[in-house]
Amino acid sequence: SAIKSSRRKRKVAEITQALNTTPVDVAALRRMAISEGGLLSDEIRRQVWPRLLNVSVENIPEQLEPVDRDNNKDFNQVLLDVQRSLRRFPPGMPDEQREGLQEELIDIILWVLVKNPQLHYYQGYHDIVVTFLLVLEERLATALVEKLSTHHLRDFMDPTMDNTKHILNYLMPIIERVNPEVYDFMQQAEVGTIFALSWLITWFGHVLSDFRHVVRLYDFFLACHPLMPIYFAAVIVLHREEEVLDCECDMAMMHHLLSRIPEDLPYETLISRAGDLFVQFPPSELARERSQL
Repeated sequence: SAIKSSRRKRKVAEITQALNTTPVDVAALRRMAISEGGLLSDEIRRQVWPRLLNVSVENIPEQLEPVDRDNNKDFNQVLLDVQRSLRRFPPGMPDEQREGLQEELIDIILWVLVKNPQLHYYQGYHDIVVTFLLVLEERLATALVEKLSTHHLRDFMDPTMDNTKHILNYLMPIIERVNPEVYDFMQQAEVGTIFALSWLITWFGHVLSDFRHVVRLYDFFLACHPLMPIYFAAVIVLHREEEVLDCECDMAMMHHLLSRIPEDLPYETLISRAGDLFVQFPPSELARERSQL
């Protein structure tokens, strides 16, 4: 529609202006990434994502040091995961092109792990890396993934899952605050939070079939607090209130229902809802409460 296209033009102009300000207006870029439609195109993402992660593009080396695959402890697992990641590539992409990207995907992952030995690979990590690779090309993707792995994803890359579980533990208190009825029903069914594990550790990359939705969420998550994905998970559950309450109060049935994300989620509504809940019930407050449990 004409209104939509003029809104889009205006937003592109505002993003361009924020990028051309000295210093770059990162606060404005964050607002644009969060507000309706996010960053609009991969071309814009290539310019804005590095800014959101504070990665200076000028300092990225031209060429990555090749990683010795033969003596790499993670290579076999990474290879398996990447071989299984076919559906993360655009349908209709020629095999040769996809295989080239899969090789780059392996290189990026191994390079980040070798350079940061404190990080431990986990299954699902490749789902995040492939999103960056498809939007950014190898050199830029590597720099951003490294930054993300030492910040937003750091807790998932511990030797144990303790910190990941700790983050999952924020899910129910958010649901309880907003909808005690759904919370009680889920508690009664003893469904737990494992249904949201793959959402969290892949930033939903593994569970959404439409790449446009994945990158729209990445715009949002990159512009926000590292715990925002768990608020988004809560918002999905709350959005499905009726289905949840109609479900049999049974662990297996409920887990099955919740782990399958509907195709037709109203993403923009949910994104703004997650942002609101974050302001209403900040992590510090939920953490205080959890420490009293």
